Amino acid sequence: MPNRWYRNAVIYSLDVGTFQDSNADGFGDLPGLISRLDYLSRLGVTAVWLNPIHPSPRHDGGYDVADHYNIDPRFGNLGDFAELLNQADERGLRILLDLAVNHTSDQHPWFQAARADPASPFRDWYVWSEREPAERWDGGVFPDVEPESWSYDERAQAWYRHRFYRFEPDLNTSHPQVRAEIRKIAAFWLRLGVSGFRIDAAPFLIENRNPGQTYRRPDYQFLRELRDTLSWRKGDAVLLAEANVEDGDLLEYFGQADGSASRLLMLFAFRLNQAIMLALARQNAAPIRHILRALPDLPAHAQWATFLRNHDEVDLGRLSPEERQDVFTAFGPDPDMQAYQRGIRRRLAPMLGGDQRRLRMAYSLLFTLPGTPVIRYGDEIGMGEDLALPERAAIRTPMQWSSMPTAGFSDSDQPSVPPIRTGPYSLDRVNVTDQRRDPDSLLMWHERMLHTLRECEEIGTGEHETIGTGPPAVLVHRVTAPSGAMLFLHNLAPQPCRIAARVPPDPDEQPLNIAADTDYGTAIDLEALDLEGYGYRWIRLRRTP
Repeated sequence: MPNRWYRNAVIYSLDVGTFQDSNADGFGDLPGLISRLDYLSRLGVTAVWLNPIHPSPRHDGGYDVADHYNIDPRFGNLGDFAELLNQADERGLRILLDLAVNHTSDQHPWFQAARADPASPFRDWYVWSEREPAERWDGGVFPDVEPESWSYDERAQAWYRHRFYRFEPDLNTSHPQVRAEIRKIAAFWLRLGVSGFRIDAAPFLIENRNPGQTYRRPDYQFLRELRDTLSWRKGDAVLLAEANVEDGDLLEYFGQADGSASRLLMLFAFRLNQAIMLALARQNAAPIRHILRALPDLPAHAQWATFLRNHDEVDLGRLSPEERQDVFTAFGPDPDMQAYQRGIRRRLAPMLGGDQRRLRMAYSLLFTLPGTPVIRYGDEIGMGEDLALPERAAIRTPMQWSSMPTAGFSDSDQPSVPPIRTGPYSLDRVNVTDQRRDPDSLLMWHERMLHTLRECEEIGTGEHETIGTGPPAVLVHRVTAPSGAMLFLHNLAPQPCRIAARVPPDPDEQPLNIAADTDYGTAIDLEALDLEGYGYRWIRLRRTP
């Protein structure tokens, strides 16, 4: 791969429909996004991950795709998309798309043809059963809102499988023609100029698709096929997979050939994310230390994607019941704040009580962990959620650009999604315009920290090592790379403390403060490092010319 840009990237996740409306129809669109690219460039992000932009009934945030080769008319057209790519290139920004091919919308022409005629060539593109499947009530992703994983279609006179909602029938990804079509979809968007894809629901994409059959090993070979398609079409394109799987399966997604990743290049670090949430809830860094030591060594060129919040619920499914309850108690005590029996449907700022010290410490922690950080739109200004909206829509409200009645998102009196107008996270209290004028705002802090992060290439490419020292609430870790070495300290508790880092000093260099929550002075004694409550420090130990 000629350019491993993703190793030191900062990825910004957004939904075009809730980011910026350019034509006052109430929907965010591609021209609106183009008008905000300077904001993203100034913020310090290097890649923009777009949630689905394809034609869709949008019953599931656009993940119910009805045409994989086009743009939803509400967002614009292919010409607008080409202009987005051009303008992004001018600013050094890369564009990533969601590759949602585990299922389609039930309005997709493929499914309409499949249900209309048993002899249709598209019939086998989906997963059917002539009889009611024994596993009808098993395996659903949203058990409290969609209890069935199979539904009966009157027109087809058969049962069809859907891991997600009933309006999202599963594609039969074991079928050679379906696999070829998915590769063709990826090649199409690569040709237009995208830099890669986030693979939605990757474990379901490669699972056994035959009803009633006993367990069969996931088809990891399909990931290799996708990777080969990208490599031949665009050498530096990446696949970033959503795969919240058992620890023992993680390396299978990356694959390995001659010591290098042969399947995926990037994987969301769900186990690390859940450890962070548990550590924040308990104000104890032990879960993070444990996971950092337990994460497998990755093959060459592979990378974790780290995050605090994404576009879905905070998924706590791999925590123990006791651990999960601790996080619920701290961050989602009201049942209405919870989702799908395993997660929390809130944004980070309200989960942390709006405490600016704690928010900044949490994001500083994210930026220093092994991997590439992914930020959700609006989190850089501390946006909140609207729990009156159903399920995950609570955290998908319009970007709050200003204190205007529609948050500067749209000139329409009736935006497709209402902005947050009341409470401590309302548009008049949390918005870009006000924070731009305040040098101490969360937005300006993010700008400084992201630009600092981009100057510290060791974080994305080096070897991370936890250092067991100090109070339980403090995480101390070091990263070492050919370019140098750095030390990071984060205090998850409100009480100040003093830490002995026990890091041998470099005889040829003096430690240097790079970033911190407050002024700790210029003199650095590694045996006596002060740390405020919810404090953090980035210290450079060595720089290699």
